[in-house]
Amino acid sequence: MNPSEEYQRRLSARQQKVERYRKLDHLIGNIRLGAGFTFFLLIWLAAGPGVVSGWWLLVPIIAFIVLVARHERIRYLARQAQRSVAFYERGVARIEDRWIGTGDPGLTYFDESHPYATDLDLFGKGSLFELLSSARTRSGEQTLAGWLKAPAAPAEIAMRQRAVDELRANIDLREDLAVLGEDVRAAIHPEWMKRWGSAPAVLHSPAARVIAPILGALIIVSLVDYFAFYGSGWFVLAAIAAGGGFGLHYRPRVRDVTDAVADPVKDLAVLSLVLSRLEKESWQSEKLRKLRNELGKTEPASRSIGILVGRIEFLNWRLSAFFAVIAPLFMWATQFAFAIEAWRAKHGSDIGRWLEAVGELEALCSLAAYAYEHPDDPFPEILESGTHFEGDDMRHPLIPGTRCVANSVRLDHELQLLIVSGSNMSGKSTLLRTLGVNVVLALAGAPVRTARMKVSVVALGATIRVLDSLQAGTSRFYAEIQRLRQIMDLTKTMTVLFLLDEILHGTNSHDRAVGAEGVIRGLIDRGAIGIVTTHDLSLAKLAEGLAPRAANFHFQDQLIDGRMVFDYRLHPGVVQKSNALALMRAVGLEV
Repeated sequence: MNPSEEYQRRLSARQQKVERYRKLDHLIGNIRLGAGFTFFLLIWLAAGPGVVSGWWLLVPIIAFIVLVARHERIRYLARQAQRSVAFYERGVARIEDRWIGTGDPGLTYFDESHPYATDLDLFGKGSLFELLSSARTRSGEQTLAGWLKAPAAPAEIAMRQRAVDELRANIDLREDLAVLGEDVRAAIHPEWMKRWGSAPAVLHSPAARVIAPILGALIIVSLVDYFAFYGSGWFVLAAIAAGGGFGLHYRPRVRDVTDAVADPVKDLAVLSLVLSRLEKESWQSEKLRKLRNELGKTEPASRSIGILVGRIEFLNWRLSAFFAVIAPLFMWATQFAFAIEAWRAKHGSDIGRWLEAVGELEALCSLAAYAYEHPDDPFPEILESGTHFEGDDMRHPLIPGTRCVANSVRLDHELQLLIVSGSNMSGKSTLLRTLGVNVVLALAGAPVRTARMKVSVVALGATIRVLDSLQAGTSRFYAEIQRLRQIMDLTKTMTVLFLLDEILHGTNSHDRAVGAEGVIRGLIDRGAIGIVTTHDLSLAKLAEGLAPRAANFHFQDQLIDGRMVFDYRLHPGVVQKSNALALMRAVGLEV
């Protein structure tokens, strides 16, 4: 079925469910109000005229308790239905190119020093990450961000492609992951959790773990004996002294344990629900089966995390106003600190493996949603060796399809360089971004916005959006040459695909010409492939000196009725005219 039609059908069904729960919520609220009125009426009838027995008060009380429980369940289901509505509304928005600002921009993973993340709009509002990510956990976000920032090996990419293809039509799984648990922000930092799981034991004494509940029980028994049976006060004092001394001895270490688990309990609860949902799936592709096995080598990971969540929630009872008064008598914090440490001793080493598996599964689900919503986007062919890029009818995935103009590019060991000239606003930078972002998708294991793509695994490097920095005290030119050095260094370890926009335009024309030629020749001699855009037609002559390893292409424009018109099509050869003066006059500048 057409993805948009399927989403609209499901969205309509979920909206009807929300409306049904809204009516039930209103109905049960009125019935609860009626139960309360009946309770007070029966009090008056029993205490005043005496026409009914006081036992009748149990009826509205029991009814009220049942209604409260049912009401909470209805409200919980209503919140889930509302999140389902939001899930499908965002899916429709992505298909209709209205998605900007509706997702997570991934600013946590923004890195100005990365060789292409800023240039290709990987993170930020309207970014590739915002378009793709549907992760509920920080592990999923980190994994997806990592896949976008670094290429995988050919075998790994092939396994991701097969996994994404299998997950593509599993809308139910993606919806379930989106609505599970309460709507809390993913805040479990995987690295912190791994360190916590593998850190040395803070409380590790089997004998002390047995003694703690015994001392707590002695305190309670002594108090009951004293107040109910007029027992010895010395027994009470001895029990409290023994428990207090034990608690004071372990207090610093108990506090270390309780402080460490105070914050992430809600997120751990979501993680447990996500794990439980993923464990129900049965998959065929190699990668999915491997990840599924990581979640249940000995016992289901969801059950283990659920036990930890339960212990943390019991521990947090001591923070309630009522229970805080009597919690010390039970040695509550001490007992549950020992219980949490026992869990960590048993499962701490598994935490990293679980989080990594969940992260990969969520990242694959994000790519699968993109694949489902863009059924015309094919998986690229990933070459295991050689130096090759071939993209037919490439379009930019962040630009609405109605505004995209497709272009084709081929680069290999025979034709390593395209020098693209053209006037302002003609499409040079967009071509670089289109090629770059499709390569990012390809090397992450996702479909690409092309008719066909064939690419070897390459390291990307770009100078499309290199900026000066007032804080760092660096000019635009200095930032650019640092990036060029970074790209040059990448050639030492693997094949590089470079995308250089208006190379070295921050210096004088002589130094620019000499420097640009030196950089480009150095990259070509090291086996790199790429595209250089320029306004400087003298740089276009470099293609003649590097032929047949280099070729000139250009974008055209026309001035029609005082308005610049661009076709955004890549044409062979060097551009023959400039539009800068025409554009200046078009906006009213006298030149």
